Amino acid sequence: MTAVYSHSKIEIFEQCRLKFKYRYIDKIIPEIAKSIEAHLGEIVHKTLEWLYIQVMEKRIPSINDVISFYSKKWEENYSPDMQIFNKSLSAKDYFNRGVEFLVNYYMKYHPFQDNTIATEKRIEINLDKNGEKKLIGFIDRLVNNIENNEIEIHDYKTGSSIITKEKVENSRQLSIYSLAIKEIFGKDKKVCMIWHFLAHDMKHRKNKRFSFNKIPVMLLV
Repeated sequence: MTAVYSHSKIEIFEQCRLKFKYRYIDKIIPEIAKSIEAHLGEIVHKTLEWLYIQVMEKRIPSINDVISFYSKKWEENYSPDMQIFNKSLSAKDYFNRGVEFLVNYYMKYHPFQDNTIATEKRIEINLDKNGEKKLIGFIDRLVNNIENNEIEIHDYKTGSSIITKEKVENSRQLSIYSLAIKEIFGKDKKVCMIWHFLAHDMKHRKNKRFSFNKIPVMLLV
């Protein structure tokens, strides 16, 4: 039987092995209401995915089209019982925050001519020779930057926090993605990882090597 791991699974394993056991081995998952923050992140990601699918099909949606798609998906997936951890904000505030993210992003990157080649790209890495242990993940967006001769891995962040320099230097998630991309495009291919911090209308890019030391030893044996 194949064991499948992901960046989030590894994080849970490192934080609490008992929690990992309950969730992924015993399949005991507590019923927790979805948060409005998670809803915001999910719908913004879906909207940007839709936008770039249109772009790859040689169609450039208007900003009104983008906001219309976002609004529709928000309503389709919204539930009044969603948890709001920041009590000073309402669901409407979070909805408007998503609109702001998308408008700022659209105005900055329109007409989206960076040569995007995939969205929600599934990657897979074998951790053993028999392929019985795998790492999987999904890349928000993949760009073939012909000018710089490199593959760009784009990751969207909708939270208010900005990744620290230390986390940038030790990012396992996008480093795993980098290794997988090299398996596809060649080990000598340059890979750049780009974080988009939508709440701050900014991005951070980093070229980085991957080390298997970032994977808990217990997952490799």
